[in-house]
Amino acid sequence: MNSTKKSDRRPRLFRWPVLLPLLAFVLSTTGGLLAQPADAPAQPVIVTCTSAAGDPDRQHCDADTSAGVLLQRSVGSAECLLGRNWGYDGQGVWVSEGCSGEFLVSGVPLQEPVEPPVQTVESAETPAEGVETAESAEAPTEEAAAPADDHPEERWGFLDPGKGFLLGKGKGGEMSLSAYALVRYMNQMDDDGIFFDHLGRERPVKEREDIFSQRVLVWLSGWVGVPKLEYLITFWALNATNDSRLFGNINYRFNKHFNLAAGVNGNPGSRSVLGSHPYWLGHDRVMADELFRAAFTFGIWANGEIVPGLFYDVSVGNSSTGLGSTALDLDREFTYGGSVWWMPTTKEFGPRGAYGDWEMHEKLATRFGFSVSRSPEQRYQDVGEDPTNSALKLVDSVNLFETGSLAPDVTITFADYALLAVDAGLKYRGIFFQTEVYWRTLDGFEADGPLPVSKIEDQGFYVQAAFFPIPKKLELYAATSQIYGDEDAGFGDANEYLGGLNWYLAKTRNHRINLQVIDVNRSSVDSAFGYYTGGQTGTTVSLAASVFF
Repeated sequence: MNSTKKSDRRPRLFRWPVLLPLLAFVLSTTGGLLAQPADAPAQPVIVTCTSAAGDPDRQHCDADTSAGVLLQRSVGSAECLLGRNWGYDGQGVWVSEGCSGEFLVSGVPLQEPVEPPVQTVESAETPAEGVETAESAEAPTEEAAAPADDHPEERWGFLDPGKGFLLGKGKGGEMSLSAYALVRYMNQMDDDGIFFDHLGRERPVKEREDIFSQRVLVWLSGWVGVPKLEYLITFWALNATNDSRLFGNINYRFNKHFNLAAGVNGNPGSRSVLGSHPYWLGHDRVMADELFRAAFTFGIWANGEIVPGLFYDVSVGNSSTGLGSTALDLDREFTYGGSVWWMPTTKEFGPRGAYGDWEMHEKLATRFGFSVSRSPEQRYQDVGEDPTNSALKLVDSVNLFETGSLAPDVTITFADYALLAVDAGLKYRGIFFQTEVYWRTLDGFEADGPLPVSKIEDQGFYVQAAFFPIPKKLELYAATSQIYGDEDAGFGDANEYLGGLNWYLAKTRNHRINLQVIDVNRSSVDSAFGYYTGGQTGTTVSLAASVFF
């Protein structure tokens, strides 16, 4: 009998948390398709809007923005970054913090129009991330330009593409190409090559020293039918584990307050899963984040901005680790997660809520949030076979669903996972600080034999800090993870201390060289995805280069 079929988890005839978002998605998509405007496009004009250097207050310039806005030319003291210091709304264009520019709009503005150029503006440098330039004198119609908002990159979650290159567009849609590539040297050194789990059994430490094209992501993204109906096709390859996948996501952007998406995403149980990749200090998560966070799954999620600076993300998915399973493996239980974060001082925290203050905030930027995730978990394989579910690790780095994880010769087939995380961060003039605290509970165990415990409660946190001795070029950082296992269940503690640097190769966050050294004490994480191998006590050195566009 297959262990993934659970008799006391009975089927439910109605699942309103899932059916209602699906119904809204179908109705809104259908309504949008029937509501395509037929008006002829207006003639393009240029609106000039200026702001003073260092002034965080928005300067608003009236204009017709119904068909979108393109930055024609930046003329101010600061580089204009969409969503950072310029944007637009239904009444016009706004700028702040020294951004001044000439903006191409459609329709008749409320100020004297300037004759638009006929050809693309030439520049010696590639536009910065988030900056759009005009490609021709033809004004963007509602079909030819997707609507922008103050946070254009915070859309999809952990699979967010970059700005990329436009492959083609027309009245029926558009397609852009984006990619990310990470090449890394990794050397994991353990004191003696062994460790002892919480039951006192000796286990090997699987050290690595290798060079890999570690991770590759390629995205095709755009809209089809109407600008609010977006698609994202992702090819993801992790060469260190010879794993590759192809995903398709669909998103409908009702407005900046409510977006509804379906496909593959991270369960919103910690801050790093909510769209900040690849803008971390290192190229992967610190140990506490990697241990406690929920993983990725197929599902439905909604997100948006409640009021300026206050955001939310909620999701319903198959499980917390849905990428290693097939439809036949799954039971009839869903995973639920949600996160709320507030940015009270500047209403933003950099592109994607990035780690590190590459943007050199002149005004203190702050972010406070909490995240929750709850999931019924299963091993996805019959007893006697290796479990496919490998994401849930105990504090001693042993897979919860491995035979003998909590008692000799006993296999857990089902368990309940719950996580609460609280985080806070700040940025100011190149200085960055962030912390996140975790409380995790594992209970509801079902096994083929008696277990010594019925519940495991673990806690932990990380602290990360960084600064730029050379602005936008050299970043130095340090971090620590502290993990406290459930003493009543027989678990000990684990920790790490690390330091690193980033050297940015161009005038963008997107391309960098990273060097990181970690002092690990009894690693709780065992995965070829990131920096850690199970049970390690010793030093890990990583040297990596990445590009993102």
